[in-house]
This record gives sequence, C-alpha cells and structure tokens, in this order.
Amino acid sequence: MIEIANNLHIYIVIIGFVLFFSTYASKISDKIGVPLLLVFLGIGMLLGSDGIGGIEFDNPTLTQIISTIALIFILYSGGLSTAFKDIKPIISHGIALATIGVVLTMLVMACFIYLLLDFTFLESMLLGAIISSTDAAAVFMILRSKTIKLKNNIGELLELESGSNDPMAIFLSIAILQLIFMPDENTIVDWIIYFIKQFAIGGALGILCGYLFPKICNKINLSQSGLYPLISISWVFIIFGLSVALGGNGYLSIYIAGILTNSYEFPNKQNITSFHDSIAWLMQVLVFLLLGLLVFPSDLKSVALESLILTFILIVFARPFSIFATLIKSKYNTKEKIYISWVGLRGAVPIILATYPYTYGLQSAHSMFNIVFFMVLISVLVQGMSLSFMAKKLNLVE
Repeated sequence: MIEIANNLHIYIVIIGFVLFFSTYASKISDKIGVPLLLVFLGIGMLLGSDGIGGIEFDNPTLTQIISTIALIFILYSGGLSTAFKDIKPIISHGIALATIGVVLTMLVMACFIYLLLDFTFLESMLLGAIISSTDAAAVFMILRSKTIKLKNNIGELLELESGSNDPMAIFLSIAILQLIFMPDENTIVDWIIYFIKQFAIGGALGILCGYLFPKICNKINLSQSGLYPLISISWVFIIFGLSVALGGNGYLSIYIAGILTNSYEFPNKQNITSFHDSIAWLMQVLVFLLLGLLVFPSDLKSVALESLILTFILIVFARPFSIFATLIKSKYNTKEKIYISWVGLRGAVPIILATYPYTYGLQSAHSMFNIVFFMVLISVLVQGMSLSFMAKKLNLVE
C-alpha cells in the first residue's frame, strides 16, 4: 500500500491513458467494424498477466462486485433511454423472450453440454443458465452505435429482451448453484414461490420508484443543476439495494424504473439522461477491461474446441429454437424471427455469472469461466460484426 501511495501519480496517469485509449477505440471500432466491447476485452487481455501489461489480477469476487455495480448503471441507462410508447406494442413478446426464452435456451444447452463435456447434469444446467441470456451492454452498444433502424419494432424488442432477461439468468444460475451445494434446503414449491417473489417485488418496486423519481425532481427544486445527477445516482443505489433487501430482483427493478422515469417530464431530465449515458459507457469500459484482465488467454486453448462447438449449437440451434417456440403465435414472420435469433449476443453478464461458481467453490469453476469467456468472444465477433449485414440481407432495415 505504501508503494502504491508513493507512486499514485503514475497509476493515475496509466488509468488516464487506458481510459483515453479505450474511449478513442470507438473510432477504430467504427473503421474496422469490430464491436467496441471486443476492443475493450482485448485491451484488458493485453494488459493482463499473459499480455504486454503483465498486470497480475486473479480476483473473481472483486470482479463480481465491481461488475454488479457496473451492470446496475448499464441497465438503468438502457431503461432511461427507452421510450415506453416504443416498447408497448411488443411488451408481451419481450417478457416472454426474457423468461420462457431464457429457460428454453438453458434446457437445450444443458442437454448438449451434458453429452459433450464431463459435467454432471446440474453443472450442465448451470453452464446453460450462465450462457442463456443475451447481454444488455452488448446489444445496446452495438445496435445504437451502428444506428440500425429495424422494421416492425424489432430493435425495441431486442433491447427490451436484453435489458430484462438478465434477472432470469441470474435467478436460474443462483438457484442451480444452491441445488448443487444445498440440495435438501428447498423444494420445487419453495423455488416457485421464490421466483414469483423476486419478480413481483422487483417489478412493483421498479414501477413505484420510476413513478416517484420525476415527482421528487419536481419537488426538491435544487438551485444547482449539477446536483440532479447526484440525486439520480443515489436513487439508483436505493432502488437496487431496497429491492434486494425486500427479496426482489434488483436488476429488474432498476431497468423498469429507468423505463418508467423516461415516461415523465421533470427538471434537468436531459442533463440526467446524458449523465447516465456517460456513466454507462464508463461502466462498460471498466467491466470489459476488468473481465479481460481476469482471464488468462493461455488457458483458453484447452477449451477452444468445446467452446466452438457449444457456440455453434447456441447460435444455430438453441437460440433459434427458443425464439421460434416463444414467438410461435406472434406477428413476426420467419425472416424476422431468424434475425431476432441472430441478435443473441452474449457479453458481460454471462462472464460475470461465470464468476459465481468460484465464490461457491465449485470444482469445475475455472473450466466453466474459460468456456463462457471463449463463447462470448466468438458470439460478439461473429454475430456482433454481422448485425448490419444480416438486417440488410433479410430486408429488415427501414
């Protein structure tokens, strides 16, 4: 600690350069067509112990804590920039994809994982749950940065799904971990009650807090406009913490609160929205750099073949199956369902969830983390780089 204190200015300069380059990387990303989050992950890997930076970092618990805080702001910003009138026509489909779609993806992947890997069925279910949700940060970042305007509210559906399916994946991952380590503590009925409680409390609190925040901004009448974003930060922390304390799903509360808050007009709304957009970008840079640091690229070779096979199964079978089954009675035609299937981007959330087995002491935790990381890399590279191409190919661009 004394050494860090004495060389604090050096660390500050290094952090400044890393953040500056990570931000400037958006121009590089636009020019070469590589998704920005992949650039951030790459920078993190280069800075790590296997890269030129040589930074020794191997703390999944700290990564999980920082990533949780980052995800709170990413989801809130996503909700805050989503207009309820845009998602209203597709809200039922979005909820179905965020719940039924996640469960179907998990089950299909679990069957293949059990057949292909040396995992127990519960471990296969766990890996399936970890990789089952699309990632809000990835979808928001890529769709918005490429300014793809899609027909028939497809863009709104994809953003709603990605912003609201993380709670389901998190719930399933934790539930399966507890089944592995505490098999006799809960019955099926207990899990159903727990599920209903999490989503009912999380949803209700999100609606309440999303309604209250504009009212608070109208009432407090602060003399300094710069204080409104600080009030917003405190409100985000209160929502998440209160939701979890009451037994709800904090991520769901945050996302719903953001959407509902955006439905009202209140003082400094644009200022608050812009501020949260900047914070969300900072958090995305931070979490992807951190996740890049956490992985050891030399370890990925041992899981490369399994990861490639599982990613292929996820992209061409599990994801399309869950989409076509969930949207079987929807207004979307085959081409639209194919595109919705294709935008099944995996990103930060699966990697964050892959740190959970470490905290429980699961023997296969390291192998799971490497498989998930490799799958995310492939998903972002293959799907993320081809979103515009696929949209034009399927004639879905307005």
